[in-house]
Amino acid sequence: MSYEAALEKGWEDLSKLNPEKILAVKFLGDEYTVNFGEKKILSLSCNIPAKDFTVILLLHYLAHKLKEVPALTNEWLSFKELSGVEGYYSAFRNRAIEPIIRKYGSHPEGVLSALDRLPAKRVDQGDVGIVLEAFEGVPVLITLWRGDDEFGPEVNMLFDKSITQIFCTEDIVVLAGFIASQL
Repeated sequence: MSYEAALEKGWEDLSKLNPEKILAVKFLGDEYTVNFGEKKILSLSCNIPAKDFTVILLLHYLAHKLKEVPALTNEWLSFKELSGVEGYYSAFRNRAIEPIIRKYGSHPEGVLSALDRLPAKRVDQGDVGIVLEAFEGVPVLITLWRGDDEFGPEVNMLFDKSITQIFCTEDIVVLAGFIASQL
């Protein structure tokens, strides 16, 4: 499905829920205004329209938020453990895991700088771990391990099981890549 078709479907699905004309939604370290009348989403931090892939994530999230975001299960799952991910793992690894390894592989503590910019907190996981609040009710656990003489550095990104009730697999790949780019 092209961005254009996905955008149209996202706006259409959301309009069926009769949302207010203008809503605000927080996504990572930014806040966006969603104008349903004009079908526009604006980043408040830089006062520019959101990119298409961001708009799709926001529309899909809002469609579930207006109904009610599913309760957290407190069960962390790796990408491979999510259902329907066959064929998506290499894209997930290339977009989300590899960029974090390239940036923080030799110095995992560097990822803690994200705590100043993003809604995140440090957790006791791996050598360094953080939990990001991608959206309200959508936490993502990122764990980093230092490399040693036998193994190179590694990163894992885990999701609360409830994410599968909000986003499809392709959205999760895009979300994970977006998170990696923000770290």
